[in-house]
Amino acid sequence: QVRLVESGGGLVQPGGSLRLSCAASGSILSINGMGWYRQAPGNQRELVATITSGGSTYYADSVKGRFSVSRDVAKNTLYLQMNSLKPEDTAVYLCHADVQQRTAWGTTSFSYWGQGTQVTVSS
Repeated sequence: QVRLVESGGGLVQPGGSLRLSCAASGSILSINGMGWYRQAPGNQRELVATITSGGSTYYADSVKGRFSVSRDVAKNTLYLQMNSLKPEDTAVYLCHADVQQRTAWGTTSFSYWGQGTQVTVSS
């Protein structure tokens, strides 16, 4: 079993910054892609940013130039630096990881989600 725990959310004024972290622990051989998603009340879950094991990144158009995703492979930790925050960034931010695990027949990639951390941008 693998556990993803997000932290770093909170209340911030428009134009402010926050840094989210997501720590993965458990039975992990390696972590392939990791990413951040967000879900606001009444909205569908949307992709914010992803990063591959090789460090390639992808950002949703709505956050390009303001958010930066990174990871510490040795610590199995994902980060999201959020700058110039806007009220429309308010949502629960969830961490996702594709984790390579050992099984009885070899190794397989499994998908895991964290519980989420609330980010509220308001004056």
